[in-house]
Amino acid sequence: MKQEMMVMTKQVEIAENIFELTLQGKLVQEMNQPGQFIHIRVPRSDLLLRRPISLANISKENETCQIIYRAEGEGTKVLSQLEEGTKIDCLGPLGNGFNIEEVVENDVVFLVGGGIGVPPLYELGKKLAEKKAKIIFMHGFANKNAIFYEKEFSDLGVLMLATDDGSYGYKGHTGDLMNKALKVHPNPKAIYACGPSGLLKSVEMTFPNHPHVYLSMEERMACGIGACYACVCPSKKDPTVNKKVCDEGPVFKSGEVII
Repeated sequence: MKQEMMVMTKQVEIAENIFELTLQGKLVQEMNQPGQFIHIRVPRSDLLLRRPISLANISKENETCQIIYRAEGEGTKVLSQLEEGTKIDCLGPLGNGFNIEEVVENDVVFLVGGGIGVPPLYELGKKLAEKKAKIIFMHGFANKNAIFYEKEFSDLGVLMLATDDGSYGYKGHTGDLMNKALKVHPNPKAIYACGPSGLLKSVEMTFPNHPHVYLSMEERMACGIGACYACVCPSKKDPTVNKKVCDEGPVFKSGEVII
């Protein structure tokens, strides 16, 4: 973990109220594991808490990374209005990312994402594509206006899309997409998921005994480094024991924590 004033080199609205922000700095050289996040201090004096945002894309060659976020709270709205060249205080990379060690060439893997849980699956998909795995992406969005990175994900594997209102792709949710995919690929080597708790519970229920299911939790955080215990969730083995999402997660193996 390091801290750096990274430079914002670009920002684009890529879907309705969804922004892709590019940061440049030496900190990128520390980013090695898909699923980790950076803790950003929004440059406004009254916004004291940092904002944890997952890493969507990493380019060590250019020393750049992209984060994708929804501008909905006061902090992210300020972030969305920043101009190119702004220096942003970043801490990271933080957290425990996705484990891809067991995946080898031609293994079928499922990557399941919902809404703003989709971004970290892009860097994960890049790493799995380097291993020549067969990737099936299953993404769920509220409607067609919320969809982003359709081409980028399609370039890495098969992309299945669902929308709540049926305005694009399959009308339904990611649970429906998993059931459709399992008819073609009944034995995926690994399943990776990121999104709201309902999505993660659905993945756990669909693969109750699978040995390689990894779930990325979405929790509000304060310190981001495991000191304040603001983002805990109970252990499934012993509910009296709490796991810290920021440093023991955000990625947990299925069965580790109560979602």
